[in-house]
Amino acid sequence: MSLSLNTSTFTFEGMQVGYYTAGSGKPLMLIHGSGPGASSLGNWSRVLAPLSQHYQIFAMDLIGFGISDRKPEKPYFDFELWIRQAKAMLDHIAAPAIGVIGHSLSAAIALSLASAEQRIAAVLTTGAIGAPFIATEDTQRIWRCPRDREELIATLATLVYDRSIIDDDYIRAREPVVFAQGYADYFDAMFAGEPQHYVEKTTLAEELLLRIQCPVTLLHGRNDIPFPHTSSEILSKQIAHADLQILSECSHSVAFERTEAFLNAAYQLFK
Repeated sequence: MSLSLNTSTFTFEGMQVGYYTAGSGKPLMLIHGSGPGASSLGNWSRVLAPLSQHYQIFAMDLIGFGISDRKPEKPYFDFELWIRQAKAMLDHIAAPAIGVIGHSLSAAIALSLASAEQRIAAVLTTGAIGAPFIATEDTQRIWRCPRDREELIATLATLVYDRSIIDDDYIRAREPVVFAQGYADYFDAMFAGEPQHYVEKTTLAEELLLRIQCPVTLLHGRNDIPFPHTSSEILSKQIAHADLQILSECSHSVAFERTEAFLNAAYQLFK
């Protein structure tokens, strides 16, 4: 399925935010995760075209990732800034009802928004973080930047159940970001120090989750090693209108590994 993406930017707190648009219909905002080389194109490449047949999609790159600017001063890991950025994207879309899809770190961003924004119609999360878990060596591998193609492949293999999907297209989608000048140092500085700190920074309070009144669907791979599915299970129990799907033969990259399940969930949720 062919896809014609438009690339646009807007200014946010003195930085340029890059995002892609396509399609028509109800607006749908997509926010990628935080692994090395993460971006809208890297995370959502298999689902942007089919989604654009049903919705007007807005796929945004977080500050520090993809085609958006890097943050000029530390801390580069700035969860509150990313929440403000996502709210600014909602303002930029300027629609009364907007669906939101958030992957991994951005699941916590999407749920944070939904707790305060009546204009969010529904939220779909994949591989959500936002609840307490222990950051293992596999988690830490995702929060270090590969320095060459071999290390990149090893990192990507941590995120998928079936490693055969790590083909040249999958790798090439991330290489321009990972190997951009100065990016590795920037990324490693973003996740410097004790990894458990970043789990704690993104853990959502129960009071926040209780305020979410829109429908929420959480998808999580049963075989997700770096970010275990217990996180989505905990979140689902604290959100009033949450459905949880644990997907077999699937690790962290739900949109790649279980594309049909992802799309079916999106079509059902964002009616």
